Amino acid sequence: MNSLLFVLGIPLVGSLVLALWGHRNWAMELNVAFSLGTFLAACALTVEVVAGGPLFAWDREFFIDALNVFLVTLTAFVGLTTALFSRPYMRIERDHGKMTPPRLRLYHSMYQLFSFTMLLALTTNNMGILWVAMEAATLTTVLLVSVYRTAASLEAAWKYFILCGVGIAQALFGTVLLYMAAERVIGSEGGALLWTNLDAVKGQLDPKIITLAFAFLFIGYGTKVGLVPVHNWLPDAHAEGPTPVSAVLSGLLLNVALYAILRCKVLTDGALGSGLAGQMMMGFGLLSVVAAAFLLTRQKDVKRMFAYSSIEHMGLMTFAFGLGGPIANYAGLLHMTVHSLIKSAIFFAVGHAAQKAGTQVMDQIRGLIKISPMVAWGLMLGSLAILGMPPFGVFASEFLIITTAMREQPWATPFLLVALGVAFASVFSRVQAMVFGETTVKPLAHPPASIPVFVHLGLGLMLGLYVPPYLDAWFRQAARMIGG
Repeated sequence: MNSLLFVLGIPLVGSLVLALWGHRNWAMELNVAFSLGTFLAACALTVEVVAGGPLFAWDREFFIDALNVFLVTLTAFVGLTTALFSRPYMRIERDHGKMTPPRLRLYHSMYQLFSFTMLLALTTNNMGILWVAMEAATLTTVLLVSVYRTAASLEAAWKYFILCGVGIAQALFGTVLLYMAAERVIGSEGGALLWTNLDAVKGQLDPKIITLAFAFLFIGYGTKVGLVPVHNWLPDAHAEGPTPVSAVLSGLLLNVALYAILRCKVLTDGALGSGLAGQMMMGFGLLSVVAAAFLLTRQKDVKRMFAYSSIEHMGLMTFAFGLGGPIANYAGLLHMTVHSLIKSAIFFAVGHAAQKAGTQVMDQIRGLIKISPMVAWGLMLGSLAILGMPPFGVFASEFLIITTAMREQPWATPFLLVALGVAFASVFSRVQAMVFGETTVKPLAHPPASIPVFVHLGLGLMLGLYVPPYLDAWFRQAARMIGG
């Protein structure tokens, strides 16, 4: 498992190195180099899993299977493209005086440490280490959100810390309850917190304890997912932190938190033999979709608007996994993938647009098609993609989710359709004015990083037309594992 060692070791070493030299002129390139190394190691790990099946490492404390291996690769890929995007973005922020050398050092070191915590959460087999990794991700994100040291960014970081700290405390209590139920069956010396051990004996776990444990785990990790009503931290964190942080928050961290819930759902379904976990996920997922769609109509800040869009889409994924079954689970995994790609591409474009206009207020961002056609088309195509226009992958996943809901839970279909329609009208009307309105703004000195934007959009388009066989095999295996 040398590949896993590199997947976890490279970002950890990168955080230490950049903590020392993250303020240098070449630190941005070094950040990209560490992210590239992590991505290559993730690809090598993927090849091992595809060739040899699920893998254990280090006394079974780490476990790689179909459910988490594609998320590891996706996380490393988006981490790499975001590092590429942040090079010109951070140079402009430095020129504007918003990023001083100490802040650059903090940003680069915490960026790599944040990648490490997400990859640790995805690869560990130990539910206790999973909790520790999620808590570490919370702490690193607090520092990233507050890096500008403005009153608004400090307030957003404090809100994020308090709300997610309370949520992660709930998850800790749920983990303790899970251990209490497992210890009765496995014993204190038998690895009672290893997920594979729990999965093997899930039918013997005490249903009452597991019910209570899932409730706390779902609330705790659901806070990190951004599910309504525990979503309040997310719009502020997206709006006030640097745009690369918004990209990895929306495209990666929310996925990791949802992955933790899915691991818990598998155990709960097996222990209870009922659909309680799925019903909770459907209820909170649908509430998040509807509430976020209508909150979109009130937004004036472009990053806050797309933050609420992330809440909507995470709610849709949670609803899909709550539905369960091979089709809904497949659709949820596909939606998780394309949302990460498309939403991070949107934040890339939004970051450059906000820098050009000098503001994040949408009414003051106009004429992007004249200032920077690449940014304008990136924002427009990304918005159409995330709103579910064919032939992008979001359309395919939403189509599968809605048709499955029509068959399994027809009562929910009108709510989904109305929410998606409201979201489309709210986002498209604003983006159209930002792209095609009149402006006198001049281009910036540093050219935008347009390659990451269009690579992500291209992959999102491809997944709407064609899912590669190996990715299709991952989705099918993971969908069977999630069950429901």
